[in-house]
Order: sequence, then C-alpha cells, then structure tokens
Amino acid sequence: MTGESPTSDALPSPLDSVADSRAAARWIISSAGAVGALLLGGGPLIAAVKVTDWVHALWAGGGLLVTLVGVAWAIWRTSEVLVPPMTTPASLAGPELRGLRERLAAESWYHYGGYAVDVDGLLRHRRIAAEITGRLPTAPPQERVALREGLATARRNIARTDPYLRWLLATAHAWQVREALRRARRQTFLAAVLVVVGAVVFVAATTR
Repeated sequence: MTGESPTSDALPSPLDSVADSRAAARWIISSAGAVGALLLGGGPLIAAVKVTDWVHALWAGGGLLVTLVGVAWAIWRTSEVLVPPMTTPASLAGPELRGLRERLAAESWYHYGGYAVDVDGLLRHRRIAAEITGRLPTAPPQERVALREGLATARRNIARTDPYLRWLLATAHAWQVREALRRARRQTFLAAVLVVVGAVVFVAATTR
C-alpha cells in the first residue's frame, strides 16, 4: 500500500512558517521595548518632578508602575515564541495540538500515506526494530537468522514511513510555534490594556 508523500517538493515545508511567526514575535517585542524606552525617557520623569504632594505622587508612581508591568508582561510572554519547542511524537498528544490532531484524523489516508492511521502506527516499525535489536545478542543461533530477516523488513518499513513521520513532526513543530504566537497576541492585548490604564492614571496625576 503506497501513497504520495506530503514531503513532496510541490508543497512548502511546514517549517517555512516558523520564521514568519518568530519575525512577528520580534516585531511585538521591539514595539513593546520602544514603549518601555519612551516611558523611561525624560518626558514622564520631568512630569513626575512637577508633582508636589504625596497623593498625586503615589498615583503617578502607581500609574507608571502599571504601565511598565504591562510592557514587561508583553515582552516576557512574546519571547516564549522565540524559544524552540522540543517536538517529539509525544508532542502530538498535547492540548495545544488538538486542532492538528483533528485535521490528521479527518484525512489520515493522506497524512499517513496508507501505512498507518495514527502516529503510533508509523512508529510501530521502529519499536519492532528496537525489540529485535535488543534480542539479537542473546538469541539462540537458530533464531538469529529469522531475527535478522525481521530486522531487515522493519528497516525497510521504517524507510517507507519515515518521510511521513518527519513531515508530521515538522507540522507539529510549526503548529506549536503558531499556538505560542496566538497566546502571545492575546497576552499582549491584555498588557496593552494595562499600559493604557497606567498611562491615563499617570497623566491624570501629573497634569494640573
């Protein structure tokens, strides 16, 4: 049973999207850093100096602190996109890859090339090869010929299924990065709300 490998040159690699996701994350970090630099610049500090009573000073300090917390939060959460995730077959069982699993299940005949219906099926030949390799050193001489034939068969099956396994792992890796970016965008929006609230409080406390 055969199928056309999804790793065909006619299709772009799933890993191509990783660079775009990380470029977007760097842009978010740079923007947040620019906001932080602006807040720590001379303008806000000069405005804070003009405050003469401790009540307005507390409000101004609190507003500035909330704003800086929002900036730091955005940078911290978005920087997670730049950390390469560890992607293994077990990663496909993670909650962040639920959408990918649904797509794989809907078209298993394509994603697994007809060799299997899930990732465990693709890994079955690797497990068989590992078991045979472990048994060979202690197997009786009369069994070693059959074991070597079974090992050769397992390795041929591994060679057939490996392109599909590599494509699935590449897709899972790109999906993990995309999900990290989506979470970062949501967190950045909440951080932006903090920045706005803090800025409004600071301006209100320093304006007379």
